[in-house]
Amino acid sequence: MTETKYFKYLLLADTGVVTKTYAKGDVLQLPGTVKLKSFYVKKGVLRSFIIDSKGKEHIFMFAPEDWIIADVESLEYGRPAELYIDCTEDAEVAVFDHDILSDPRFSKEMVLEYNHLLYRRMGVLQRRVLMLMSATAADRYAFFMEAYPELPNRVPQRMIATYLGITPQALSTIKSKMVGSKQ
Repeated sequence: MTETKYFKYLLLADTGVVTKTYAKGDVLQLPGTVKLKSFYVKKGVLRSFIIDSKGKEHIFMFAPEDWIIADVESLEYGRPAELYIDCTEDAEVAVFDHDILSDPRFSKEMVLEYNHLLYRRMGVLQRRVLMLMSATAADRYAFFMEAYPELPNRVPQRMIATYLGITPQALSTIKSKMVGSKQ
């Protein structure tokens, strides 16, 4: 387990943080949810996604251990959720309110650690958006492997393809070419 010091404190203190276990496929958040939560992944993998008007799924992000996942825009602006959040494998998750940082017991160090987790997430998302605008599918896959090196063995290939904005067949072709070029 890779819990940061900050989250170890949150889980021990009387802060309203609750650790829950979820099974693969459990949905933690639905679009339209108003009382939104944030989720710190202690074990397992979560993902956030939308389903468009044609019923097509679009994965926004994955959250393996030691990542935070939430519908940040909805939290920040007080809007109902737009994202689904579910488990791609059995998970142990710390569930907490967005305003938890206003607790006077949190030191500057704890707030900085929380911000570090958020900035890490924002950095990955920024790179992903830039790559969706300008990079090849092979380059996007290479970045995915860099950002989430353990996920190819933990989530279905179809989910990785959806995250990359390509078909599973295209992903297979990219993977085959990468393996072929290494030989």
